[in-house]
Amino acid sequence: MAEIPLRALVADDEEPALNELVYLLRRDDRIGEIRTASNGPEALKILQAADLDVVFCDIKMPGLDGIDLARVLSKFASRPQIVFVTAYDEHAVQAFELEATDYVMKPVRAERLAEAVRRVVTAGAPASPAPADEGDEVIPVELAGVTRFVQRSSVRYVEAQGDYARLHTGQNSHLVRIPLSTLEERWRDAGFTRIHRSTLVALAHVDEMRVESGRCAVRVGDDWLPVSRRHTRELRDLLVRSTSLRP
Repeated sequence: MAEIPLRALVADDEEPALNELVYLLRRDDRIGEIRTASNGPEALKILQAADLDVVFCDIKMPGLDGIDLARVLSKFASRPQIVFVTAYDEHAVQAFELEATDYVMKPVRAERLAEAVRRVVTAGAPASPAPADEGDEVIPVELAGVTRFVQRSSVRYVEAQGDYARLHTGQNSHLVRIPLSTLEERWRDAGFTRIHRSTLVALAHVDEMRVESGRCAVRVGDDWLPVSRRHTRELRDLLVRSTSLRP
């Protein structure tokens, strides 16, 4: 059965940016009705009167900026998904906290916007059944002549140590003779992602993301882990997406 096209609102106080975004969205078969607003109050008025699926929203707008608009929408009984479209990356943490579906940087590329639409469609689809526990990989580790078995789901993050990798699981850590690059490839589909040349983190165990003075770090339990500049945007996108898909 064909998918029902999304009903969208595009809000941006800069007319050229607004028109460009509408143009790109109209080329996407997954988008149906498109309404527009040139400021936050106008967008809110439309959203209060119409049942829409998604808002593509600039952040810096007069009257009511995009972050404030998202806070208001979070109180709606049926909240549309939010995709921030902005030239500023310093609001990414707030977007993450407000459970935005995506955070797209200007100038907007057609393929990047198409990916944002895909995330909206995926987030609005019925949740798939959770994978069975037997899919959780078990890693044997040696400690003082005793072999113990560590479940992958208990691993919060992994640090490279030469040809070895140290698995951090809450209060304990275990050294295994597996290169970090191998674990990165093997565990990618299980929600692990590289945040630094020497660190792999489980997205499900990330409690907080912080950006200060251009430097990014994530908190996993009691540990703060630095995120390299080259991995910051990808990590932010993954966290926004994974949060929006949580029940």
